[in-house]
Amino acid sequence: MGKIQQYRLAWLTAFFGVILGVSSCVETVENEILAYSNDFSDLNLAGFENGKLFIWRNDTLAGYYHNEEVAVNLKDLPPHNYLKLSIEILIHDTWDGNPLDSLSGPDYWYMGLDQSETFRTTFSNTPCESTYCLYQSYPNKYFRQNRPKTGAIQTNLPGLCIFGAFQNYTTRYRVEQLIEHTNPDVRVFMGGELKQLNSPDPVCDESWSVASIQVFAIQTNR
Repeated sequence: MGKIQQYRLAWLTAFFGVILGVSSCVETVENEILAYSNDFSDLNLAGFENGKLFIWRNDTLAGYYHNEEVAVNLKDLPPHNYLKLSIEILIHDTWDGNPLDSLSGPDYWYMGLDQSETFRTTFSNTPCESTYCLYQSYPNKYFRQNRPKTGAIQTNLPGLCIFGAFQNYTTRYRVEQLIEHTNPDVRVFMGGELKQLNSPDPVCDESWSVASIQVFAIQTNR
């Protein structure tokens, strides 16, 4: 077993020991398998709904998307009682986060399995000053007030469209979810619900794309 896999198993074992170990029988990880991995470098969109690709900064991404949903259907997963999703997304241009002004927000992004939404949040790419700040919910679920770009893994990228000539208007996030699941087949979906009624070109104003998707099948001793 490689060091990375040992680390993952140790982390997950600790997670279950703390979160689920409320009885004398502590739930522990017995097996973790990387069941699906796609960074789109080989142009593979097998099993995708609304799959499309584009090249940005010499990288192949799925997208770009606006008020759309994209999903990948996976079959014959290894035996499991949890799935761990690790999805890298890029948030482009003028996402406004949490405002309830009926014009520019909230700007939602969501994900889920099969027919159940498991995570809904907001992102903000706006500058944050002491006198004006459009907060986001990520890394928490909506509604939480966090500063723009909280939890990002990369913040210094240029915008994609309306702010394509300006740095810091694309932000990269790695969104991870651990979800109970047992079926050998699964539909992993994600989408945006963006509002910019004050923009003549909403798609250029706000969009998002997917850099990679990983799905881990986890079997515990439960």
